[in-house]
Amino acid sequence: MNESCNIIHAESLDDLFLASSFLFHFQVVLHLRLDRGCRNDMQTMRITCLFCNWTGLLKTYQNHLDQTHPNPICDYCNEQHTSVNDLNRHIFYNCTKVPIYCPLKSVGCDEKIPRENLVKHYLTEQHQIILINFLINKNLKPSMFMNNNLAFEYPSTIQNTTDQIGDLNETIQNLLIATGILNGDGQRIKNECMNDETTLDAIKQNFGNMKKSVEEQNILIDRIKTTFENFQEDNLAMQSKINNNNLSLHDGTHLWKITNINEKIDDAKSGKQTYIDSEPFYSSPAGYKMCLRLYLDGDGSTRRTYISLFFILMRGEYDAILKFPFCFNVIFCLMDQTDKKQHIIDVFRPDVISNSFQRPQTNTNTPSGIPKFAPTTIFQQENNPYIRDNTMFIRVIVDFGHIPKPLLSYALDINPGFTTQIQQKMIQKEIEKQQQSQMSKS
Repeated sequence: MNESCNIIHAESLDDLFLASSFLFHFQVVLHLRLDRGCRNDMQTMRITCLFCNWTGLLKTYQNHLDQTHPNPICDYCNEQHTSVNDLNRHIFYNCTKVPIYCPLKSVGCDEKIPRENLVKHYLTEQHQIILINFLINKNLKPSMFMNNNLAFEYPSTIQNTTDQIGDLNETIQNLLIATGILNGDGQRIKNECMNDETTLDAIKQNFGNMKKSVEEQNILIDRIKTTFENFQEDNLAMQSKINNNNLSLHDGTHLWKITNINEKIDDAKSGKQTYIDSEPFYSSPAGYKMCLRLYLDGDGSTRRTYISLFFILMRGEYDAILKFPFCFNVIFCLMDQTDKKQHIIDVFRPDVISNSFQRPQTNTNTPSGIPKFAPTTIFQQENNPYIRDNTMFIRVIVDFGHIPKPLLSYALDINPGFTTQIQQKMIQKEIEKQQQSQMSKS
């Protein structure tokens, strides 16, 4: 080739990349000229198509491309082009996806980066360090680009850049000093981060201890809550016992209030709960302990036809000083809650031979009473007088004074709001009144 022409001769692309990097960072304008003889020689070279198996002269390659490959597609970004020239220009200048080597590959920065990330790569610490080291080692002398294989034509304006290069060298030294300061600041920040991490670990540990402490406190609170709930249950049971004792006047009488009676009747019919028991009551403060058992849909052979009402003798605190067998009559009364006062009354006479009336050896003796106390049809009556506001009342009296049968209705019709003493006096007066009436008739 014509050596008098001002061109770049390079043995490898790396040399070109190195020169390009220098041009990029310091904006040195280089004027390149093509060797026309070389160009003519290249036109007669035989080449192979990049896209197919076609071979021929370089000067006919363009016609082949236009005819056979009119709309080539970029392999990197899949963008379609109208000609191979457009594709080549796109690949070499515009395609952002094409991977290219860093211009400083030959001096150590050998990364291959997509073109779109090239500027970002220039700003990386690795690239900047390699560039600075390269410039310092070469001291920015123009001769570093001059050798047997690499020569540049410098315009006349470049001759005056020596002083500028010196200034740049001084600036680079200042930058190195600043970089050292920044490195020191970076180390300080790193140390602060490590201290922060240590503090954070301590906070995490303290948080873990606090969490464990809270969990232990929650367990303690749960235990206290459970203890309090048990205490409430015991208190309710005690209150219920106190209420029962207050309601049962320890005089052998008891008025049993049965609420939600309709639901209890349904439970009895379905077999869910066939019977219910009353609260315990006593014959005296130190007397027999008793309760009632009611089958709202009957028991045994009376199932679905009669209400069954039973008396149960219970084990009491004073049984050791009481006389057994229990031998007192028991009066049952299903209260009519209307003014008609058509109570259902029946008297139960204990069988002293039965174990049901011996001294209880367990909590309760076997129930004994009246299986056919009242027909279940009473619940089907219109305006049923025995159930009002879903409530039914059964009154029981242990007959210690042998109330005459004709006076049972009178005795049970006495206002239960009166004290036992007043009720007994009223019954006694009625007995005396009837006795006097009989004597006068005789």
